[in-house]
Parts: sequence; C-alpha cells; structure tokens
Amino acid sequence: MKLSDLMQGKTPSPTYAGFATNDDFVLAVDTGTGSTQTADGDYAIVEAGITKSEASADAETKDNQYIRTGKKTTKTGTQRKFSIEGDRCDGDAFQDFCLSNAIVFGVGAAVERKYIYFNMLTGVGERGTVTIVVSDTQTGNAGDNATFKVDMTSTATPTDYTYSSES
Repeated sequence: MKLSDLMQGKTPSPTYAGFATNDDFVLAVDTGTGSTQTADGDYAIVEAGITKSEASADAETKDNQYIRTGKKTTKTGTQRKFSIEGDRCDGDAFQDFCLSNAIVFGVGAAVERKYIYFNMLTGVGERGTVTIVVSDTQTGNAGDNATFKVDMTSTATPTDYTYSSES
C-alpha cells in the first residue's frame, strides 16, 4: 500500500490531544528504483502482516570522571532505529522490496533508502535515510506463518516532517 492510499480521507491535526496507539504511527519507505525521485505519496507503507513495529532513539553517550565533581555523562548523538517483525505477505511492496536479494545481500549505499515516519493523528514526524538490515528472511514452526525481521537504522539525523496530502 502507498502512503497516498493510506491517508486518503484522513486529515491529521497538529493540535490533536489524546492517546495514540501503535497503529496511529506511519512508517513509509522509498522502494523505488532510484532512477527517479519517488514522490512521498508513492512510498510503501510498513503495514501488511506486521506484528511488531518499534521505533527507538538510541542515544550514544560518553562518560568522563572529573576531579571533585565526579562522573558526568555527555550525550554525543542519537540514532533512529526501526525494528520490524511480521508474517510474510507475498505481494506487499515493502516486504517484497526488503526481502529481495538486492537488499538481503546488498551492501553500502545499495541498502540505504529514504523514509518518512509520523503520527497520523497529528501529521507530525520526521524524514531521513536508513540502512536496511534483514536478519530473518523466513522463520517459524511447521504449519505456522513464515515470519521475517528487518532492522533499519538512520544514516544521519532525521529532519522534521509534517504530512501534507500535496507531498
């Protein structure tokens, strides 16, 4: 499913106040060929068969010990990480892309893709570039759905993003 399809008929409000569920957060990934720029609305939604979607901000720190004042921790950076697990759904654009040999066995820039991540209630979020690392291409017991696992980590600090139906 494309971002434009998911958001059809939805109007986020930056002033929304209230609880949000995990289903209210949207992660969309550019699965295009890279030969032309992909419009935001054409990014593939991470949705079909997904059983776990986790977004974390992994902080990096450095500890220093100072005379008479003791230990001080300095935050030196933060890296965005998405952990995705789910049941394999053939035909889903995101899964087919991530589980393709080009991504599973790719290296370097070949496995870097642009992403958009936002709260669909407020429309507020971020955009950036991630490195896609597939750790499980197929797991499960006999008779169970085949499952997969993908981790995506940012290559730089993301920028602010606000959803617009025109993007």
